[in-house]
Amino acid sequence: MIRAEEVEKRYGQRRALRPVSFALDRGGFLVVTGANGAGKTTLLRLLAGLAAPTRGALAVDASRDRLGYLGHEALVYGELSAVENLELFGRLYRVPERRERIGMLLERLGLWEARRERVSAYSRGMRQRLALCRVLLHDPELLVLDEPFTALDEEGADRLDEELRRLVGASTVVLATHDQDRVAGLSTGHLALVAS
Repeated sequence: MIRAEEVEKRYGQRRALRPVSFALDRGGFLVVTGANGAGKTTLLRLLAGLAAPTRGALAVDASRDRLGYLGHEALVYGELSAVENLELFGRLYRVPERRERIGMLLERLGLWEARRERVSAYSRGMRQRLALCRVLLHDPELLVLDEPFTALDEEGADRLDEELRRLVGASTVVLATHDQDRVAGLSTGHLALVAS
């Protein structure tokens, strides 16, 4: 599904990602680690098609409508409720049976009781849970997750653990984290990046 050969990213003279090579088969689960500044976010943005490599070759065999990307921002609308946000994204992605899917995700990620509240009233952890619902809503074949455990309390992290276990083998996952041990049992590969 993904093949990277000496992929590097620079912004002017500043190197954001040292050359990296790896391959990830469909259904694989790659954990990306490294210190701050090693290029984890940059690599994930390249995989999601949000930036282009400066050098090297990168092939990602997934169309944009079959990709789920979670970055550092939740990318949800504060003036809307959780249901309204997911309904909007569900229509954009043409999700079949979206009301059922929305309800299922809100229940599984622990937001069902708060589903009608404005997102602006949510805590950072609740916004992260909603962002995960958004990313999973259209059942993507490739998930690119940048520090998905950020701001989650223990219950939220446990719920995310369950979701990740469900995804093993069903979707291809690339997950950047500082806590490799949390996902070690799920991964089929590990990529350690070195700071520039």
